[in-house]
Amino acid sequence: MVHPLLERLQHGVILADGAMGTMLYEAGRSLDECLEALNVSQPALVAGIHRAYIAAGSDLIEANTFGANRFRLEAHGQADNLQQINSRGVRIAREEREISGRNVIVSGSLGPTGRTLEPFGTLTRTAAQQAYREQIEVLLEAGVDMLTIETMGNIDEMEAAIAAARSCSDLPIMALMTFAEDGRTLTGSNPEQIVERLSSLGVDILGANCSVGPQRLLQVVERMRRRLDEVEGDRPYLACMPNAGWPQIVGSRVIYRSTPEYFAQFAESAMTGGADVIGGCCGTTPDHISAMSQMIRQHSPADTVGVSPAPPLDRQAAAISFTSTEPTELRKKLGNRFLKCVEIDPPKGLNPEKAIAGARMLKEEGVHAINVAESPMARVRMSALTLCMLMQQQVGIETIIHFTTRDRSLMGLQSELLGAHAAGVRNILALTGDPPSLGEYAGSSAVYDVDSIGLIRIINQLNSGTDSAGNSIGREAGFTIACAVDPTKPDLEEEVRRLREKIAGGANFVMTQPIFEVSNWKKFLEAYGEEKLPIPVMIGILPLHSSKHAEFLHNEVPGINPSEEARERMRLAGPEGRREGVKLAQELLGELYEHAQGVYLMPSFGRYEVSAEVLEVLKDED
Repeated sequence: MVHPLLERLQHGVILADGAMGTMLYEAGRSLDECLEALNVSQPALVAGIHRAYIAAGSDLIEANTFGANRFRLEAHGQADNLQQINSRGVRIAREEREISGRNVIVSGSLGPTGRTLEPFGTLTRTAAQQAYREQIEVLLEAGVDMLTIETMGNIDEMEAAIAAARSCSDLPIMALMTFAEDGRTLTGSNPEQIVERLSSLGVDILGANCSVGPQRLLQVVERMRRRLDEVEGDRPYLACMPNAGWPQIVGSRVIYRSTPEYFAQFAESAMTGGADVIGGCCGTTPDHISAMSQMIRQHSPADTVGVSPAPPLDRQAAAISFTSTEPTELRKKLGNRFLKCVEIDPPKGLNPEKAIAGARMLKEEGVHAINVAESPMARVRMSALTLCMLMQQQVGIETIIHFTTRDRSLMGLQSELLGAHAAGVRNILALTGDPPSLGEYAGSSAVYDVDSIGLIRIINQLNSGTDSAGNSIGREAGFTIACAVDPTKPDLEEEVRRLREKIAGGANFVMTQPIFEVSNWKKFLEAYGEEKLPIPVMIGILPLHSSKHAEFLHNEVPGINPSEEARERMRLAGPEGRREGVKLAQELLGELYEHAQGVYLMPSFGRYEVSAEVLEVLKDED
């Protein structure tokens, strides 16, 4: 499946963000300090800049990791903090993306080493490549969507960085060179030569950034476009991200004089000149990005700016019954066809755009239902019920809400269930919920009037027409009840006992925690004492992205236990980790197909396209 960045570029211009370093300078930081270390010491400051760019209309933001390679960090005495600085930089950007709820792409930024390569300097190409790989591996583990290698004056150093990226990742690469006033790089390459060398390396986007102001850089990019038009086969996309003019010293301050209005004119010219990714570099601010955003949207159809067009709403599908007590569509399909479901977490902020866009894409790929988690890991997110309602109404896809007893009293549980039923959200995964101590609100009080078994009994009683106290609710409810099971737990006897109680309490089907080898499920069935469970099973599968991702899950996330074989395969996969993770998930799905009535996939980092790729193995079964 096409990476979301490349898929979006097929439909229109993508607007990147502006400067990070000069924004930090304007906020009172010194240009002589290690600005990347602020990811650790001043995360709120960095987050505020990302937030402003997203609000201004950026479709792509770069993590504050430009100078976070070993050589540049050494100059500030920060080399030992390389992993923390890079991972925190990505986490800050991803958190702001999550809070915004917009489908913003987060890129890992990589700049020059600050050393001169041989033969003119002492830095070997091998040492440069090793330094870039060290940084890139941390960026990958932290969950970047792509890599931006930028502000490079030496094409040889650019090639070393690209080689490092390709040795450990298959993510899209944007390669941006910097040019002087004469239209050449610092080592003398002209735009045509840069296009020829970078095209041969298979980068996804190439172009120019920093350097000079808009007019000079536009001339460079126009020459690149003419040369790109002559390239045979798949051609890279083109990017242009100039400075806000030449910097001037006014008093003790560095000033860039190009105005937002001037940059709006630049955006119009860049689009006319064939640029696919437009943004700003030194001196540009959220005001510049906002002006460019308005100009781009004036000259592009509303549904072709950095995002694929949404299909017309299927009104019939969207009319998921608000009052019916008939079995849900999911319940009708259980056991009659193999169901495909994918989990989506609600946003951490006010905007559900990214989650809804993900649901829409997954529906187009043949997914039957979306599982919506409820504040997983006890971290505050948008109401799962609200997101379920929005998806059903705007996308026309059925949802399964993860409903926990952690935050609601016995009365509150039943009140919200009645509201969910009225809203047409009638597929309930009954869970106890992660304790608040796991999240950011350790002082918050958990309720836990009942556990998941008690919740199942309450929902089943509502289906009989009464609440837990025996009071009539007017008629029988029509909930479909799912329960959870973890076949990887050490104490299988206790897990079997609880599952039997859940089934006896009224559960209609089972959803498992992630399984990484078939033997996990077979051992659980042996402990249960049956060849199959008495109710349908939806197997949980979590696609792995890299060896470090597998190790993180194994060592730090409760309830998720990648097998030794899976961890070894991811280790051996190296740069092909994402593809190996998809392959492993597809193999597992193929082996478990005969043991289950459905699958639900749990994509990490919000990469829903990975789930769609895994499900391609089932296309012949549709």
